Amino acid sequence: MLLFTHPAMLAHAPPPGHPERPARLEAVLRGLEPLNLPTRDAPLATREQVERVHPKALVDAMEEAFPKPGEGLAALDAGDTFLSDGTREATWRAAGAVVAAVDAVLAGENPRAFCAVRPPGHHAEPAQPMGFCIFNNVAIGALHALEAYGLRRVAVIDFDVHHGNGTQATAQKEPRLFFASTHQSPLYPGTGFAHERGPAGNILNAPLPPGAGSAEWRAAMERDVLPALHAFAPELILVSAGFDAHEADPLAEMRLTDVDYAWAGERLGAAALSLCAGKIVSTLEGGYDLGALARSTQAFAGALTRV
Repeated sequence: MLLFTHPAMLAHAPPPGHPERPARLEAVLRGLEPLNLPTRDAPLATREQVERVHPKALVDAMEEAFPKPGEGLAALDAGDTFLSDGTREATWRAAGAVVAAVDAVLAGENPRAFCAVRPPGHHAEPAQPMGFCIFNNVAIGALHALEAYGLRRVAVIDFDVHHGNGTQATAQKEPRLFFASTHQSPLYPGTGFAHERGPAGNILNAPLPPGAGSAEWRAAMERDVLPALHAFAPELILVSAGFDAHEADPLAEMRLTDVDYAWAGERLGAAALSLCAGKIVSTLEGGYDLGALARSTQAFAGALTRV
């Protein structure tokens, strides 16, 4: 498995006390260290790559909004999504990491890649940053695979505790993209109901109630997500790997443990082997208890490397 990251992502600095803090990335890298993954610097995404998901007007507006050195913080949405003078480079490299990982996997360098990035991306809708997210990293990677490589079917599996509304919005308009999400409901952003299937039937949501733990989550994966993934038969799987459904996480009320994330790595890795010669790219989304984040990332990535 290849690891894509960059120290510039530590310079994206929301205000003190914000849950999406630089220490998250440090915790993830600490958790991955025992795996000794070959590491690549995440490049800057190109405008063409980002604008496959986000319209030019939004990209232009963000380029104007990113603070210059010494300008201080800017807030985008109700105190959730902040921009510092290090956010621009972090944002473009977070998207670039997933694109570069897709390139490496599809070129046959390694069938697996993990992108340790921030800011996260799955809440970013095509025309609206939100929920700590600015560009939708996983959607940008997915559309890159479809457009630059001519793939016919790409899947995104999202097990973050929050629904990936931005990725779903992209899938709504792109029938070649399958999107499946397990998440707590009710919870931010208030989307992701089971009846939301998309015009092409390429969306699957498996909402779970507060307090749901291993048994309920694994049942949803086994009953709903994995069969739908196999039916879609993707040529590449991407994973929005959020670790905030962990029982220790402060932002939600699900009850997963480190062992559940190892199980997810095993099952998704096995699905990739069965469906698409093992080709799977994972990217970091949420996870806000630093210890649980480090352990869960290690469990998930470690299981993927052993499949």
